[in-house]
Amino acid sequence: MDIRLITTNSIAGTPVTRTKSEFAGMSGAAGAFLAAGLIDDLANAGVEVDRVEGLSATSDEHQDPIATLGAINRELAGKVAAAFPDGRKPVFLGGNCSHTIGVLSGLQAQFGATARIGLLWLDAHGDFNTPRTSYSQMLGGMPVAVAAGLAWPDWREGAGMQTPLPTNRIVMVDVRNLDDREEQLIRATDVDVVRFGDGFDPAPVNAAIDKLAATVDVIYVHIDADILDATLQPNHPTVEPNGPGVEPVLAVIGHALATGKVQALALVSINVDGDEGKISLASGKELLTGALAQWNKITA
Repeated sequence: MDIRLITTNSIAGTPVTRTKSEFAGMSGAAGAFLAAGLIDDLANAGVEVDRVEGLSATSDEHQDPIATLGAINRELAGKVAAAFPDGRKPVFLGGNCSHTIGVLSGLQAQFGATARIGLLWLDAHGDFNTPRTSYSQMLGGMPVAVAAGLAWPDWREGAGMQTPLPTNRIVMVDVRNLDDREEQLIRATDVDVVRFGDGFDPAPVNAAIDKLAATVDVIYVHIDADILDATLQPNHPTVEPNGPGVEPVLAVIGHALATGKVQALALVSINVDGDEGKISLASGKELLTGALAQWNKITA
């Protein structure tokens, strides 16, 4: 299997209240994965990376944050779309959930604005807030609502995403910490919220994936590292306890891949700074290499 690895050191959308350590650790995540031997590990699993492409777009405190997110995601969209004619599957690494829009925009560019694209959202949070529901006003907590056309159209349109994502094509997995107003908004839509069963049994999630796959042509698998338990992502800026380990998450990713409809995958929001960052990097690397190894076996 051949992939195009797209990386970034941008964490636009992250609130300025984050510590310098968190900014440094998250912006350096993709580089840390590469330094830790990711390419060789993938090759050993039969996954060939034709090249690693970084995003050039950056942000600073003097720029319009929505215009910045639009520009960064537009560049990402172009790189996602460009992978397919070269016979590669795009895999995005680094950054944060604000880059969701760029991947979806790139899939629309490749498969058409009216293509039936589904989003499999693996995260401890829904990121479905809008300026009216958000307590923090954190832009990084809004990208799924933006993708659905419920907030910040300039962000979505700036990224080149022509058509909002219908909410009945969104499956949220785990999302064990939802704000009350955010959850009320989610429940007012057709978003499917599904959680693991007892002992992190993947069966309920797999059933939701089957339902999604039956109604879409393309699936984007988006993974925020904080879906993992706090012991595996101890310094994640939005770490949450009582989450699954790597194995059950890989089980549901594998089930999604087996549908044959996954066309893009992303792993975001990893803080590699300090001693705890070594734990976060190790579990993140295990998750990414495991997911891509499964994808290789399915496509072989």
